[in-house]
Amino acid sequence: MTQHIYDVIGVGLGPFNLGLAALTEETDEIDGIFFEKQQEFNWHPGMMIQGTTLQVPFFADLVSLADVKSDYSFLNYLQQNGRMYHFYFLEKFHISRKEYNDYCRWVSERLSSCQFGFEVTQVRPIESQGTQIYEVVVRHLSNLREDIYYAKNIAMGIGSVPSIPDHLKGLGDSVFHSSEYMYKKEIVERAESITVVGSGQSAAEIVLDLINQRGTSADIHWYTRSHGFFPMEYSKLGLEHFSPDYTNFFYKLPQEKKDELLRKQDLLYKGISAETIGEIYDALYEGTVGEAVMNVHLQAMSEIKTIEAAEETWKISGQQLVSTDKFERESDIVILGTGYEQAVPHFLSPLSHEIYWDEQGRYEVDENYALKCDLHPSIYVQNGEMHTHGVGAPDLGLGAYRNSVIINSIAGKELYPMQQDYVFQTFGVEKTNRKKGTHVIR
Repeated sequence: MTQHIYDVIGVGLGPFNLGLAALTEETDEIDGIFFEKQQEFNWHPGMMIQGTTLQVPFFADLVSLADVKSDYSFLNYLQQNGRMYHFYFLEKFHISRKEYNDYCRWVSERLSSCQFGFEVTQVRPIESQGTQIYEVVVRHLSNLREDIYYAKNIAMGIGSVPSIPDHLKGLGDSVFHSSEYMYKKEIVERAESITVVGSGQSAAEIVLDLINQRGTSADIHWYTRSHGFFPMEYSKLGLEHFSPDYTNFFYKLPQEKKDELLRKQDLLYKGISAETIGEIYDALYEGTVGEAVMNVHLQAMSEIKTIEAAEETWKISGQQLVSTDKFERESDIVILGTGYEQAVPHFLSPLSHEIYWDEQGRYEVDENYALKCDLHPSIYVQNGEMHTHGVGAPDLGLGAYRNSVIINSIAGKELYPMQQDYVFQTFGVEKTNRKKGTHVIR
C-alpha cells in the first residue's frame, strides 16, 4: 500500500476532538486528520442565547490543562485578538458561550488537520503489510465525491444527540427540543402561551430568556419531574469529582456500582447554576413590583404524560408526582429541555460485531478511552464513556486530560505528562505515608 497512513483520523469536530487536533498539532510524533460534516465550527448554535456562559472556568479551554504554553490556549486567543486587557478588566472566570464559540473557531481555522464539510460514511478494518489498520470512506459534501483515507487509530468525537421521550416525538414544528430554541425564535415571539419541560441548565436559560422577553405578554409555564428547581453542585470539594483522580477511582469500580453511583449524582451535572436561578428569581421579583402581573408559572414534581393537538394549540396532560393530582393546559409552543443521549454512529455498523457491548447495549471502554473490541488498532471515544469513566465524561474541564491520555496511548509513550494527584481529597482509601503512617497531602 502506497497511500499515506495517518496515526489517527478524527470523526467529528466538537470541542473534544478539536482539542485533540490542537494537541497533536503541537507534537511531531502524531500525524492526524479530522473530519466534520458541518461547514464550520459551531457549538450548540440553537442555544446561543445572549448572556449565557460556560459552566466551567476559562482554563477549561481546548489545551491549557494539558499544556498551558500551547499556541491554542484561550489566553493566546485573547492576546492575538487584542482583547487581553479587556478580559483582565472584565474580571470574570466564566466566559460567554459566544466568546467560547469564537475561540474554538479561531483554533479550527489555524489547524491544517481540521477539514470541514466532509462526512465519514464508513470505517472498515483492513490488512496492510501484515498490520491491521482502518480504511475510512469520506464524502465531500460540496460535490458528493468520496475519497478513502487510512489510519492506525480512530477518534470519535461526534457528540450527543437531543433526547426526546418516545411519546413526545414527531408532534410538529411548535413542539421542539431546546437545542432548536434560537432557530424557533420567530414562532416563539408570536406565541401567546409557552410551555417549557425540563429541569436542567438549558430549560432554565430558556425560561429566563422568555421571562425577560415575553414575561408580560405571554403565558409561560415551566414543568419538571425533579423535586425542585435546584442548583447544580458547585462547591470546591464537589468540583473535585471532575478530576482525573475521581475518573480513575470510578473506572476501577464494578459496573453495577458505577450505575448506582451515577443515579445518585444528578446534581453534579444535571442541575441549574445558582447564578441562573438567581437571575430567574430577580426577573420575577422585579417584574412584579407595584402589583404588576407576570403570567409565569413554575411547577416541580410534575410529569408531562401526553401532548395532543387541539385545534391550533396543544393540549398538555400531566400529573403531580407527589400528590398524584392530574392537570391539563393548552399551549401554543412546547419546548422540551429533556437533555441529550449518546448515539452509535452509523459508520460503525460494519464493526459492531467486533465491539464489546455491556448488558445495557453500551460500549465497553478501556482505561485509555478506547472501545474494547477484537480489533488491534484503537477506536477512541470522546464523551461516550460516562457509564465507564464517570460524571466528568461530558465536562470540558476534563477534555484536555482525556486527550493527553489518548495521545500518549497512540504514541506508546508519555508525550503529555500525567500527574499523580490532582485533588486534595481521596475517593478510595486514605493515602498514607507508609514510613510514618501519616496522612499525605501533595
